[in-house]
Amino acid sequence: MTEERTSVLVIYTGGTIGMTKDLATGALVPFDFGNIYEQMPVLRNFDYKIDFISFETLIDSSNMKPSFWIRLAQIIEKQYEHYDGFVVLHGSDTMAYTASALSFMLENLNKPVIFTGSQLPMGVIRTDGRENFLNAIEIAAAKEDNQAIVPEVAIYFENQLMRGNRTTKFNAERFNAFVSGNYPLLAEVGVHVRFNTNNILKPNFKKLKVHTNLDFNVTILKLFPGISENIVRSTLTIPGLKALILETFGSGNAPTDEWFLGCLEEAISAGLLIYNVTQCKSGSVELGKYATSLSLERIGVIGGFDITTESALSKLMYLIGEGYAKERVIELLQTPIRGEMTVD
Repeated sequence: MTEERTSVLVIYTGGTIGMTKDLATGALVPFDFGNIYEQMPVLRNFDYKIDFISFETLIDSSNMKPSFWIRLAQIIEKQYEHYDGFVVLHGSDTMAYTASALSFMLENLNKPVIFTGSQLPMGVIRTDGRENFLNAIEIAAAKEDNQAIVPEVAIYFENQLMRGNRTTKFNAERFNAFVSGNYPLLAEVGVHVRFNTNNILKPNFKKLKVHTNLDFNVTILKLFPGISENIVRSTLTIPGLKALILETFGSGNAPTDEWFLGCLEEAISAGLLIYNVTQCKSGSVELGKYATSLSLERIGVIGGFDITTESALSKLMYLIGEGYAKERVIELLQTPIRGEMTVD
């Protein structure tokens, strides 16, 4: 009896990686994945079954919307039993947001969903897209004892595999465009793919459950020196707003002006969830560590530990969309549910 070949579904959503130069005009046009084996014959060396789905309307990642996350999750749900792993080709600018969202939407994920992209189009000589694409496929197909080695949503870029909901884009020009400031790498790629198995989520072998009831009534307020009462108050009183991510300084610090704390306290009393996330790429919110964060804790601001802004946004949309009671949402915001934060 012959063993079935490992199967990978590549989902092309748009972005730089899927572009190539038209030989006649020199303009960038979408890569034809229907002819991928002719254009990239090295794929045959994998001996995998590789299929491709392209979105009918390709999306520049700057135009990313939660409705797209839902569409992507539904494709994975529909194809989940037919493939061993998934590779999502996505623009890099908002990749960390989409990867974070998918990590919450795909509960009981026991197969790899590997996001990748590139800084240069696939058809350019010095492109990073070719290696990112090939390595993402190899990682999505990797198994040990017939079980996926990376059964979670991850981002692969420039020889590094990072947990999707721990990742932030930090460089617009270099090939190593992403950083995982608060969580170690899941894998490093050189001559060999070295998986850091202790850092990878373990499978639970439960049935995949896909959540698509996201609530989009969430916004972000980034603090800066000299922020005015008008800006704070107008943000807090946006009609229909249910949650606010407060991007604070350092380990969760904010101004202690009476008007500022008064605005926050008033909004919290009216039912708004305020989630404290640090502006730093590395480090954790520690409410009460300094006097400038003691008052936030006192009035009911929720500490986000070391969660990224991208992950905080999608986690709030997911939790509120699930219809949990407010007390349960507050509890889960301070609890790791997809490996998105470390609570000391």
